[in-house]
Amino acid sequence: MKIGVPKETKDQEFRVGLSPSSVRALVERGHEVTIETQAGVGSGFADSDYSQVGGQIVETAAEAWSQDLIVKVKEPLQDEYGFLRRDQFLFTYLHLAADRTLTERLIASGTCAIAYETVTVGQRLPLLVPMSVIAGRLAVQFGARFLEKQQGGRGVLLGGVPGVTAGHVVILGGGIVGTEAAKMAVGLGARVTILDVNVDRLAELETLFGSRVALVYSNSQQVDEIVPTADLLVGAVLVPGRRAPQLVSRGLVQRMRSGSVMVDVAVDQGGCIETMRTTSHSQPTYVEEGVIHYGVPNMPGAVPWTATQALNNSTLPYVLKLADFGRIALEKDPALAQGLNVDQHRLLHPAVQQVFPDLVA
Repeated sequence: MKIGVPKETKDQEFRVGLSPSSVRALVERGHEVTIETQAGVGSGFADSDYSQVGGQIVETAAEAWSQDLIVKVKEPLQDEYGFLRRDQFLFTYLHLAADRTLTERLIASGTCAIAYETVTVGQRLPLLVPMSVIAGRLAVQFGARFLEKQQGGRGVLLGGVPGVTAGHVVILGGGIVGTEAAKMAVGLGARVTILDVNVDRLAELETLFGSRVALVYSNSQQVDEIVPTADLLVGAVLVPGRRAPQLVSRGLVQRMRSGSVMVDVAVDQGGCIETMRTTSHSQPTYVEEGVIHYGVPNMPGAVPWTATQALNNSTLPYVLKLADFGRIALEKDPALAQGLNVDQHRLLHPAVQQVFPDLVA
């Protein structure tokens, strides 16, 4: 199969769909891989690194997009919509529930669009996990930075010092993102509270963290009481394929202390905070109701050397199946079939259909 790897166009998105080692694995299986020039530079891979393993470097995005299977990191942006076509596979993060325009364009194009974030093995989302781990850890790293006074924050050191209370990190959701955020926050010495609606998950987190983290069953009353006490609030709510539930109202944000920080990792699925809107690595924050809001949807793009390799470790087996078998791969692999969002002008994923019922044929 002919495989194309375009350079990412999202603001300061330095990850790349395939690393040189992944390209080598595909070439060794007899596939042709075309990489747009400079596509891997942000992740530390020169064009020559791809050429040495059999990749073909091209000068334009159009040439990379003209292949049969397109492997990306982030969803196509408006200037890439014209490259979408019917006789093509697109394998990338899509997050369609938060993007009606992209959903409509994919349907109109007829592209076979497979989303990393909905590939499912049992209850696991194997292609979301590596980026969730990174995003969870970065949420606290970035949050700690923006709590600094020079960044507009309260001037709170999350770990505190002897004689001064440590900062309070409140995490909404105890999944992978929330767990990784808690690990970082505990490591810094912060006081940490996790809220989750799954009692079994709270029990697992107790085994992991013991008394170092306060674990609270999440309901509206607990959210109302605990969120205003946060120096750093991390939104880590995930409903696979669907918009994130809105847990924090504007009224609750108004009750938070001036200069506190909110990082909503769920922003790429619509966000779980009413006042949160999408930002970018170039302009990551804004202040509303006196609170610093961080809503970058591609957080792992800040650490592309790590993130690209972690992502490829998980995606390569599925890329190989698509390259080897084409459409038959969707029949052979139920997990990959769960990733199918749009195909032949139809919206197919049940969770996204619930968000856009009027787009269902």
